Amino acid sequence: MHVDFTPSGVPTLGVEVEYGIVSKETGRLTEVADELLGIVGQGHPDNDHPKAKHELFNSSIEIITGVCDTPDDAVADLKATHLELKPLLDERGLALESSGTHPYAVWDRMNLSPGERYQWLLDEIGWPARRLAIHGVHFHVGVRSKEKAIMFIDSMLNFLPQMLALSTSSPYWLGDDTGLASIRSKIFEIMPTSGLPPWMADWASFERFMTALINAETIKSVKEVWWDIRPHPTYGTVEIRMCDGIPTLREVRAIAALAQALIVWMDQQVDAGNPLPDMPSWVARENKWRAARYGLDGRVMLDTDGRTQSFAENITQMVDMLEPVAAGLGTLDALTSVREILEVGSSANRQRAVVAHGGSLQDVVTLLREELAADLT
Repeated sequence: MHVDFTPSGVPTLGVEVEYGIVSKETGRLTEVADELLGIVGQGHPDNDHPKAKHELFNSSIEIITGVCDTPDDAVADLKATHLELKPLLDERGLALESSGTHPYAVWDRMNLSPGERYQWLLDEIGWPARRLAIHGVHFHVGVRSKEKAIMFIDSMLNFLPQMLALSTSSPYWLGDDTGLASIRSKIFEIMPTSGLPPWMADWASFERFMTALINAETIKSVKEVWWDIRPHPTYGTVEIRMCDGIPTLREVRAIAALAQALIVWMDQQVDAGNPLPDMPSWVARENKWRAARYGLDGRVMLDTDGRTQSFAENITQMVDMLEPVAAGLGTLDALTSVREILEVGSSANRQRAVVAHGGSLQDVVTLLREELAADLT
């Protein structure tokens, strides 16, 4: 099977953020996505808004950007769509929040969004798909060739756990503290073709893998490969899918800058003839677990000898390394704001702080929606 890849001449950036629709009064998820999207889509082709989309359940909306140049452009794009939706939400007493999981939603009581695709997903996969009451953020970064896309994906296994640690926002599930900073990442791993990707030598290896999965009727198309990072052939991007839902646009901006700078840094290393960071897949799996379990409070494994370093210190060194790249991209301010997340903690830290100070899980939802609302003023 031949898979066409549309190269990106420049390191474009695209962002997709999944949101839950919650009642301001109760904090509970509210199943009105179909109604809201029907209204906001009016006047667009097929009455389908180009940047506000359905997700699996009718209590969720995905907001996506167009093709952007910088994290600031991406955040401005996201904000514009938010402001289109905001009056519809306000008049219904509703708001959006993005966290890996809603703290006390009950997944088996949720209704699917309309559409054959979602019903097919449930019929084909069953219970694992039914449990996907989760939200994430995806970052697309344009790359210049399909061979570089594969090289970057292999090497990004060294950095994906750090991005998960920064974005951890799902300590709670069904009203309980799971003990993890990201239960979302573990819930999603039960899906077929999910989790960390296999190592691939080149684009031909990727094509052979896709051919085998399609011939075996595991998938219908490349779109059903839900790895934590994957090539997106149509967009000509590497798509980073590791992150939990991210509550604030400030954090989206920071992690988008990190993602873009990492890919550009790798591109520069390859052009200079330098080897990219390489690590056995078992180390990447261990580090993903450490990020999911402990978030920014954990330690990352540095090598096969078992040396470790705190995620916070390791991420600080990553930012230091990438600052010259970000300066060249004009995104230095966005990249350095990663340090703010290290100072205040990820959303998982902030959510647990609410409960530690006597708050309820409803107060946690209030925090999540108010953090987002503050970025929209």
